[in-house]
Amino acid sequence: MNFSIILYILGWVLNFEAFFLLLPCSVSLIYKEKAGFAYFLVALLCGLLGFIITRKKPANNMFFAKEGFVTVSLSWIVLSLFGALPFVISKEIPSYLDALFEITSGFTTTGSSILKDVEVMSHCGLFWRSFSHWIGGMGVLVFILAVLPLTGGNNIYLVRAESPGPAVDKLVPRIRTSAMILYKIYIFMTVLLIILFLFFKMPVFDAFCIAFGTAGTGGFAVKNSNLADYSAAIRNTTTIFMILFGINFNMYYLILCKRFHQAFKMEEVKAYLIIILGAIIIVVIDIRSYFPGFFEALSHAAFQVGSIITTTGYASTDFNLWPNLSKTTLVILIFIGACAGSTGGGMKVSRVLILFKTIGKELFTVAHPRSVKKVKIDGHLIEHEVVRGVNVYMGSYIFIFALSVLLVSINEFDLVTTFTAVATTFNNVGPGLELVGPIGNFSQFSAFSKCVLIFDMLAGRLELFPILLLFTPSTWKRI
Repeated sequence: MNFSIILYILGWVLNFEAFFLLLPCSVSLIYKEKAGFAYFLVALLCGLLGFIITRKKPANNMFFAKEGFVTVSLSWIVLSLFGALPFVISKEIPSYLDALFEITSGFTTTGSSILKDVEVMSHCGLFWRSFSHWIGGMGVLVFILAVLPLTGGNNIYLVRAESPGPAVDKLVPRIRTSAMILYKIYIFMTVLLIILFLFFKMPVFDAFCIAFGTAGTGGFAVKNSNLADYSAAIRNTTTIFMILFGINFNMYYLILCKRFHQAFKMEEVKAYLIIILGAIIIVVIDIRSYFPGFFEALSHAAFQVGSIITTTGYASTDFNLWPNLSKTTLVILIFIGACAGSTGGGMKVSRVLILFKTIGKELFTVAHPRSVKKVKIDGHLIEHEVVRGVNVYMGSYIFIFALSVLLVSINEFDLVTTFTAVATTFNNVGPGLELVGPIGNFSQFSAFSKCVLIFDMLAGRLELFPILLLFTPSTWKRI
């Protein structure tokens, strides 16, 4: 284990967090809020620690799979630990554990909140919550790789550990160039969304915060009503962009390269869009009597389906009051999630595809024992290691989920609340049902349960294994 390079990268994470914290400071100057001083103090602290750690480059800057996974896990933990401090110092969230829950939810793009009234928060506090979504959406280490050349190691391990999905490949030979391409696409789509929000008369501050949450598929809102008070045009625009940010970014790169045939034949994207369409049809039929007109029902159905499957978590209405069929459909979408290589969470459509194709292969083999059937996606053979990885992931996923439900059930809440609280944090969605529904929050959970849910948010965002490696003794042995 090369501890020196891990510490060096963590130092740069602190440097960039210091820079990010200056943005809410700027917001506080615009709105003349004293809370901004807390963000300035933490920015100084992060900058000082980052400078001390990075002023001397490590003699050995080689890192491989183990270092990459450990670095990513520790980076997200460090981000959250320091990112929570401004809430506590400003006394907007006096409890450090609650502040840690809130900012971890932000960075992991979960959107679950302990706040009962978000409108009492300062503008800089609301901005930091939403901007944390944007930082976490693409990944802070992907951002660092895009602007900071790290030589001597296999940077792809950092990207693979931080990017959602069963496999991450370089778009171009140089990983830094790949990271830059991803962020250019990400920034362009975010700016475009902000412009559209402003065009549809959304307040400037709201436009930035909601765009950050949509791009990062996070879900922190700036109003207690979430997105219910905005116009239908804003709601429909948000729906479209939530779905777009849930698509594998490789598709956008292929489109930019004019490789349209390759882009539009991606099976995962096709399956993702088919699932969305099917879910919308089911929900709109089920809730048609809840709204005055068909098109309003369609608008809300599309919004909530898009919000849940992309794990954004925004709400245009209290879907906790919808019929059981619609609520069950949304719960299923919580687990499926968005595409690999997107900013969305969940198990990912690619894993679901591989799982179903593997089951189909096994059934075919049982019926035809002497036959040889291969699992393919997009015409390419899926290696056994990928299939094995998906199976191991699913086993680990079920074990952690079941254990988390068991531990959180100590609170003695109803089963639906407990089950969906774990499901929505583990899959980085945000709202669940009953007490943690769209108009609810997580403030009622015990300190122990909040710790469990914080772990779930981090484990879900980092695809389980980077976090689990931290608890494996062999990880820390010098080899």
